[in-house]
Amino acid sequence: MPQTLSASDMVTPGSLSPPTTEPTDGEQAGQPLLDGAPSSASLETLIQHLVPTADYYPEKAYIFTFLLSSRLFIEPRELLARVCHLCIEQQQLDKPVLDKARVRKFGPKLLQLLAEWTETFPRDFQEESTIGHLKDVVGRIAPCDEAYRKRMHQLLQALHQKLAALRQGPEGLVSADKPISYKTKPPASIHRELLGVCSDPYTLAQQLTHVELERLRHIGPEEFVQAFVNKDPLASTKPCFSDKTSHLEAYVKWFNRLCYLVATEICMPAKKKQRAQVIEFFIDVARECFNIGNFNSLMAIISGMNMSPVSRLKKTWAKVKTAKFFILEHQMDPTGNFCNYRTALRGAAHRSLTAHSSREKIVIPFFSLLIKDIYFLNEGCANRLPNGHVNFEEASLDLPGRESPPGRPPEAQQAGRPSIHPRSLHPSP
Repeated sequence: MPQTLSASDMVTPGSLSPPTTEPTDGEQAGQPLLDGAPSSASLETLIQHLVPTADYYPEKAYIFTFLLSSRLFIEPRELLARVCHLCIEQQQLDKPVLDKARVRKFGPKLLQLLAEWTETFPRDFQEESTIGHLKDVVGRIAPCDEAYRKRMHQLLQALHQKLAALRQGPEGLVSADKPISYKTKPPASIHRELLGVCSDPYTLAQQLTHVELERLRHIGPEEFVQAFVNKDPLASTKPCFSDKTSHLEAYVKWFNRLCYLVATEICMPAKKKQRAQVIEFFIDVARECFNIGNFNSLMAIISGMNMSPVSRLKKTWAKVKTAKFFILEHQMDPTGNFCNYRTALRGAAHRSLTAHSSREKIVIPFFSLLIKDIYFLNEGCANRLPNGHVNFEEASLDLPGRESPPGRPPEAQQAGRPSIHPRSLHPSP
């Protein structure tokens, strides 16, 4: 059925493997973490381990994990300010005369950290103050090597392009998510049955996959964190962030939109034979989605066909060859915490790792179950320990590979539940 936007109700989790060592009181800023990251530490200690020095650079996994999880305890702009301050303080960049040999060893590491940060979490740099911090700290090392200034210019150019693309994303998604509403027969100007636009199940499954990938690529990893945690219990009552999960929520709305589209298309024809043909068409589309590895569209189609305006059409279903539909339902059966689906997902993930073509690499999980898994993982872990330390665990969230969609699907109309139900009552009294 269509999904709600409640965090606990939205649905393959990322891997969580706790590190093995804890920091000691003698840890110094910039020291590499022996045997991995600490299982718990003060926020200040974790920030210090993020800051590079002339002889140290944090592991890539640590950078991603800390930048992602730190927003539970500190706003990204404040974290950036503290990182820049530590860099200036430790490298004595506020002195009138710099140690050029030392700065030349430190500079590339600083620029690498900033490049990784802006590449992975560009939304952290939407405010002018954050750009100011970048320009300030790089401006202090630029006199030692003009290449630093050039590299900073390239970094900012790439960042502005990313932010511009992200700003364009929500506008298109919002305009595409406006449903058509009608109570009787729709006007001819908007009545275009999907089969009249695209009658090939494989082609439609491909186009649905393009839509899924396009929407997935707009979701930043930070949205998965920000969806569930509103504030740090040891901080003030002010939340660490505002509503920054628009792309994640838009993706859940897309699932609902597809559910209603399927139900609308099935209920549109006046004759039972035509409705049965539409149902069989969507069964074939769902099967192609399964073969591609697009489990999210697969589940949306099944949910749409199980909506009450469709499921109540007994005479129509009597004319449908349902064997393939029951097989697909079995694959997405929620019994045993979606055991069958998880087995199929593991198979698709293995196929992706050994793929020889881009098509075989596609794995799009049932998104609401993914969100639900992450939610319960978050609920099962305390963010802070009784001593005030951050409960730091390595957490890697493996999202599906995302490719730029080569084309857009045909436009189709959808109706809301109040419009679909009367249409299902009319042909099957």
